[in-house]
Amino acid sequence: MSISGKTILYTGAAGGLGLATTVAFLDRGATVVAVDNNAEKIAALEAAVPSAARSRLKVLRSNLGDLAAFRSDIEAMAKSVGGYDVVINNAAIYPAKPFEQFTVEEHQAVQRVNVDAGIVAVQVALPSMRAKQWGRIINVSSVTFYGGWALLSPYVASKAALVGLTRAWAREFGEYGVTVNAIAPGAFPTDAEKIHPDPEGYTRFVLERQAVKRRGSPLDIANALAFLASDEAGFITGQTLNVDGGWVMH
Repeated sequence: MSISGKTILYTGAAGGLGLATTVAFLDRGATVVAVDNNAEKIAALEAAVPSAARSRLKVLRSNLGDLAAFRSDIEAMAKSVGGYDVVINNAAIYPAKPFEQFTVEEHQAVQRVNVDAGIVAVQVALPSMRAKQWGRIINVSSVTFYGGWALLSPYVASKAALVGLTRAWAREFGEYGVTVNAIAPGAFPTDAEKIHPDPEGYTRFVLERQAVKRRGSPLDIANALAFLASDEAGFITGQTLNVDGGWVMH
């Protein structure tokens, strides 16, 4: 599953599962344009990258909530790196409270970061992919898409939207040699879990639902992303791969 020599545009690349997967991509020879806006997490990412790979890490501090600025930032970077071979739409925000307490503006803010920024990323990357007749787009959805989560309605709706876009884009972009897939991570021990008041109880909840009785690791996500970004996955498109230890089965 070689991704060596590929240029990956990766949003949310310094936080949660992003840091470890970014390092894994660099270890495999890819160039990663790591989009994030958290200075502390960016510093941690830069510190985690081996010196031999640092020239292939291109950090881009950008606020995905400002779509015009985000477009300008990634267009400028595209000119610098020669376009993007792979887009991974991973960045997300996940405010939690009862549905009736969310304003429409708060719903729209989640949609803007979790979905609309991904639309912008694909619009910027697609012309180069079409010219090369090769490209990979991977949307990061969530196990929450399959139901059973209260208090996260804007987030769940955004992750469902990514699955819909995955299928629509796959149908439309296939003739250009571009595949579009999604992964739906299960419950991984990241900062996102800090919204749960009882961490030990939440871990028990997760393991009871998984077929594999261990918590997931970032390498589980990195392996799935690397496969879908590779030549070996060239006949797979429009699919959602659940990386969740057997939580959801179809």
